[in-house]
Amino acid sequence: MEEREYRLGDQVRLKKKHPCGGDIWEIIRVGMDFKAKCTTCGRIIMLPRRTFEKRVKEIIREGEN
Repeated sequence: MEEREYRLGDQVRLKKKHPCGGDIWEIIRVGMDFKAKCTTCGRIIMLPRRTFEKRVKEIIREGEN
């Protein structure tokens, strides 16, 4: 499995849709845990790194830097 580099501001598509219907999330914290904000409804979730990396389907738009 390839090792991806995630940065603040990246927008990613997850495998499962959020109950609001959105599946695109903006990364707002990177570390041992990831914090992401739904771009549709604004809900914020926090997931362990391993879980987050398994759920990412693709990177939509890369953040700054």
